[in-house]
Amino acid sequence: MLNELRPVEGARKERKRLGRGVGSGTGKTAGKGHKGQNARSGHKPRPGFEGGQIPFFQRIPKRGFNNVNRVEYAIVNLNDLNLFNDGDVVTPEVLLDKKVISKMLSGVKILANGSLEKKLTVKAHKFSNAAKEAIEKSGGTVEVL
Repeated sequence: MLNELRPVEGARKERKRLGRGVGSGTGKTAGKGHKGQNARSGHKPRPGFEGGQIPFFQRIPKRGFNNVNRVEYAIVNLNDLNLFNDGDVVTPEVLLDKKVISKMLSGVKILANGSLEKKLTVKAHKFSNAAKEAIEKSGGTVEVL
């Protein structure tokens, strides 16, 4: 019956009542030891503080420089463009839809790896010189966004 339901034995645990006499096992100093910063009420040192010793996150070596203004392009090779039909207009949005690129990042850059056998109009943010020549050689056009 619903009124007879009880939690499984050991599933529920009573909270530890600190500072309630010697017999409770956590009387007197209530598990905080004797004196010191951590025994005081109302204040604890910040996370990662190691008592004045150089903290771990400051001790580990840090190298290099991370440029916050870095411009990173999604790379597309010429042989990736062969999946399109002759006369198609290839834009970054189309590349995303066809899953040629997974993210737009700061834009799309076309590189000359592989060969292009189709006549395409390619619109992208950047082109390598060799890629530009290869697209125009195959009869396509290049448009910088």
